[in-house]
Amino acid sequence: MRNILVADDDDNIRELIGLFLRAEGFHVTEACDGQEALELMETLKADLVILDIMMPVMDGWELCRELRQQFPDLPLLMVTAKAEPSQKIKGFQLGTDDYIIKPFDPMELVMRVKALLRRYRIYYSQVLQIGEYQLDRNGYKIIKDDEVMTLPLKEFELLFKLASCQGQILTREQLIQDIWGADYAGDDRTVDVHIKRLRERFSINQDQFRIVTARSLGYRLEVYV
Repeated sequence: MRNILVADDDDNIRELIGLFLRAEGFHVTEACDGQEALELMETLKADLVILDIMMPVMDGWELCRELRQQFPDLPLLMVTAKAEPSQKIKGFQLGTDDYIIKPFDPMELVMRVKALLRRYRIYYSQVLQIGEYQLDRNGYKIIKDDEVMTLPLKEFELLFKLASCQGQILTREQLIQDIWGADYAGDDRTVDVHIKRLRERFSINQDQFRIVTARSLGYRLEVYV
């Protein structure tokens, strides 16, 4: 059974989220603030954390930062009344994987939880499929109809990263850190240059998959087949 930790200071919101998640077979643990959530994580093996922003003691911003530092492979979903684009950008920069605005449809939240859990299972695979192409990270090669093609290393890593997080927005900052490293001193526009090259290489396959620009945020890979 998958364990979900819900951190929100609103009792009614926690009850609503818990009701719908438990109905889908999840085990739900509740925390009323960020500090309690961190303390629970010392003993709880959570598969995903749902967190509010405006909480007492420790708010969602700090909780998100702490969780991402301590548990880099843990899916995070922000649920908040803050709908401004700047707030969403801040959330993604701190490490959240998805963002849903209050008031929300509880079943949409359930679907987002399931989608995040699927993405993280894909993320840990070393072989991914997008359209007719198989991406093999062990050999850094791309296979289509038994034919092998190779890409420059950074282009392959960038495509593999996007493919491992299908449908998820990845910011330029995230991509720079994951592909080029935290010590990279160049311009983050290098991501745009590599994205442009990938789009040109796979332009004839846009009916199968496409790298989509999320304005002011970053990029995501959408797969259609």
